[in-house]
Amino acid sequence: MSVARGPGAWARIFVPFALGYYLSYLLRTVNAVISPSLTQELGLSAADLGLLTSMYFLAFGLAQIPVGIALDRFGPRRVEGTLLLMTAAGAVCFALGDSLLQLGIARAMIGLGVSSCLMAALTGFALWYPRERQSSMTGFIMSAGALGALTASVPVEAALPVLGWRGVFWIISGVALAVSMMIFRSLPDEVDSRPHETPAEALAVVAGIFLSPAFLRYAGSSMFFVGGFMALQSLWAVPWLMNVNGLDIAHAAQTLVLLNLGMLGGQFSIGVLGTLLARRGLKPLNLMQWGYGCVLVVQAAILFNIGPVPLLWLLFGFLSAVNSQTYLATSANFSRTIFGRVSTATNLMAFAGAFAVQWGLGLALDFLRGAGLEMKAALELGFAGLIVLQLLAFVPLLPGLRLPFRRRVPTTTPTESCSRPDGR
Repeated sequence: MSVARGPGAWARIFVPFALGYYLSYLLRTVNAVISPSLTQELGLSAADLGLLTSMYFLAFGLAQIPVGIALDRFGPRRVEGTLLLMTAAGAVCFALGDSLLQLGIARAMIGLGVSSCLMAALTGFALWYPRERQSSMTGFIMSAGALGALTASVPVEAALPVLGWRGVFWIISGVALAVSMMIFRSLPDEVDSRPHETPAEALAVVAGIFLSPAFLRYAGSSMFFVGGFMALQSLWAVPWLMNVNGLDIAHAAQTLVLLNLGMLGGQFSIGVLGTLLARRGLKPLNLMQWGYGCVLVVQAAILFNIGPVPLLWLLFGFLSAVNSQTYLATSANFSRTIFGRVSTATNLMAFAGAFAVQWGLGLALDFLRGAGLEMKAALELGFAGLIVLQLLAFVPLLPGLRLPFRRRVPTTTPTESCSRPDGR
């Protein structure tokens, strides 16, 4: 492993990764602000809107296994740089689309195109930075994502009267192309020098990851905490604020900014303090235990409207910053030589959860409204259901839990040992 040092390495390695993840998160959340325009122009139902927006998550999730194999084989530079060209093409198709089918295909192209942005960054950090800096680097890269989410809120809402949602996507296409070129020019071209696996061997490693109790322990929290937050942030937060809290679109967008500012503050705090906390024995799993416990309390306050709405959404974003630690907590149980596949397997669970929550909530809203409930009551029931799923996913993370048995995951370097199965 080569260790990156100095400001030159920071500019060469971190900045390209940060720009890629910034763009990825902007595209993930932009539909939350343009959804009223899309609904009005195309006449979409809640289920249609949920399906359209979740096509990003579906394509993103389906890409994770091949992306993980490719990252371990070809390295972050080639994988992310190439896929961002697909992002640029998808943004052009979205700008030109005039039907649900066309926009859905374009959004799936976008999801595929940005599917490696975070995982390529985490893989690069694992290659080029020491382990004790991983929490900090993850916090900083997540801060870049939070900036993308911020851009997708009030700035995009302010640009819509001038550019329209189609003009926004033309600009996004150009940015994606520029970031791709920067990644190709800037990142080290470090690839796997070990003997190449056959496709069957690579898939056997992936299967071993998914069957490992160490992985399954974090699967539920990846789906319903990480995925649930993405589903709310990228679509359903704005309908909630408008229908449950009675805000107009401008004030809902401003509250979404507070959510994203909170997430930015939380991620930046982890970035600044992560290395210090790791050296003092506070591991990613510990951050998840405390953070998710507090998230559940804040979500209950949002559900029952206890406390100032802006403060609750700010706290929700701040505490949800611990979502980033699930990648480190899971990968700590496996050999570093398969980091790409472990991190993308974890990401697959998160995006499967985001897809399920985003579309499933849309279906539930249509059903409940068809049964006679108002939108406010339907949203409250849907959010309560998500909290129940999160409570169930939180149980395996509780302190003192011990896995009933330990299953070794096949790797291409059998001499390397796995870390403790509790991720600490």
